[in-house]
Amino acid sequence: MSWHLAWALAVAAATAALALRGGAPVVDLAALGAVIAASVFGAFLSETGGEAGAATAVVAWGVAGASACLLTGGTGGPMAAWCLAPLAAGAAFGRPRLLGLGAAAGVAAAAVAALGGVFALLPENPQPLASWLSLLALGTTGLGFAAGLVALQGKVRGEGARARDTELSLREALDHQPQLLMSLYPGGRILEAFGEAPIGLQTHEMTGRNLAEMVSADDRRAVEDALMRAAAEGSAEAVFIPAHDPLGWCVLTLRRLGSSRLVGALRDARAQRRRESELDEARVVAEQQNAGKSRFLANMSHELRTPLNAIMGFSDIMRQRLFGPMSDRYAEYADLIHESGAHLLELINDVLDMSKIEAERFELAREDFDARDAIAAVLRLMRGQADRAGISLKGELSAESLEAEADRRAIKQIAFNLVSNALKFTPRGGSVTVSARPEGDILVISVADTGVGISGEDLARLGRPYEQAGGAEQKQAGAGLGLSLVRAFARLHGGDMTLESTLGEGTTVTVRMPVLIPQVEPRVARIAEG
Repeated sequence: MSWHLAWALAVAAATAALALRGGAPVVDLAALGAVIAASVFGAFLSETGGEAGAATAVVAWGVAGASACLLTGGTGGPMAAWCLAPLAAGAAFGRPRLLGLGAAAGVAAAAVAALGGVFALLPENPQPLASWLSLLALGTTGLGFAAGLVALQGKVRGEGARARDTELSLREALDHQPQLLMSLYPGGRILEAFGEAPIGLQTHEMTGRNLAEMVSADDRRAVEDALMRAAAEGSAEAVFIPAHDPLGWCVLTLRRLGSSRLVGALRDARAQRRRESELDEARVVAEQQNAGKSRFLANMSHELRTPLNAIMGFSDIMRQRLFGPMSDRYAEYADLIHESGAHLLELINDVLDMSKIEAERFELAREDFDARDAIAAVLRLMRGQADRAGISLKGELSAESLEAEADRRAIKQIAFNLVSNALKFTPRGGSVTVSARPEGDILVISVADTGVGISGEDLARLGRPYEQAGGAEQKQAGAGLGLSLVRAFARLHGGDMTLESTLGEGTTVTVRMPVLIPQVEPRVARIAEG
């Protein structure tokens, strides 16, 4: 802005002097007025118009220069120097694009003035003040150029200083970042290195060396392959042991930069490797402990079965009074002993099965059978318990044969556990419905109850070993293995288990297993009571 105002003041002072002196031609005053207008217009646009305003101001200087030349005799007149005014304005703005625009505007102004002379468009003006106007035009143009170049030089110097500061700041950031960044050729020679080098290396010593020199002999081929992959495919990664540190561990990440350069990041992964090793060791220990637990449970289950079988056998003899009569109280005690033993044996069998499954030692005894028979047997077995609890137990078994290739005992165990769970969580007066149907080669077993339901929090936990839901009284009725065994048996058959429940409304557990044998002539399904 100050450049434009200084030019305007200089020309305005000259105009005022001519007016006071008297006798100045009107065309000379008009030429001076055009330059003053361009100066004021340029000062305004330089502050408010941004890049577009500055370009407009440069063009305005070109128009003013051409007008002044045309009014005072063209390119041979005293104000021909003002054709260079737009170039000086472009320099004053200090922008390369505007400098080029100013040069173009100056050439255009000179061309217009020259054409005016060729086509006799110039006014006849004896120019009594020619020398004085020439001095004014040359002086203001020269001073304008000088001021513009000084401003341009200052801007260039300032931008250079900012660029150097930015470069220093960037280099400082690169030098202090926690890994090593490298610029290198695809062959592995390092051009520049910044940052923290792995233990035993010095960053400033790496420039000019080949990356392969720093890699152990065993890993050198892997690094060379990574360099070739990065050059060909754009990126690659390699892990290697440094040649200087057999206990070290480095991760190299490479990216292609242009057609003949790579950029690489080298990170000391010693701590990461130590953590991974510790995690692997912890995993092995946990697996060993889990396997030990499973072996212990299996052994203890076998040890407990023998005395339990004896207890149940003798208590059954006492219940049936095979060796003579006994009082009702003792008979009641015998019933309690037998029921408790049966419950304990059931828990032991569940623990034994789960321990085998967790140890991956459970083998399915597959055979061909009608799955309806296994489920119907469970319904008959559980009907007495349901009647005593005042719960309606219904079976909806497909009339279509459910010929399956599966483990019969596992299918019965699935149905038994699901029905037992449903009875445990269903109050008197409720109902439990067991259904079995085919879906292609999928056997679908579903048990729905009208019990207390399961909360969302408990629903997420159920199906994991030894997890239980419900109140304290219900939790005391088992070991938390029922549903986990169901899920495990289903997965051993290639299927899975799903639970759907609404608190206070009931629960539906569905098991799907791809075990059905395709039937040649399928029959229509019907609903049957178990």
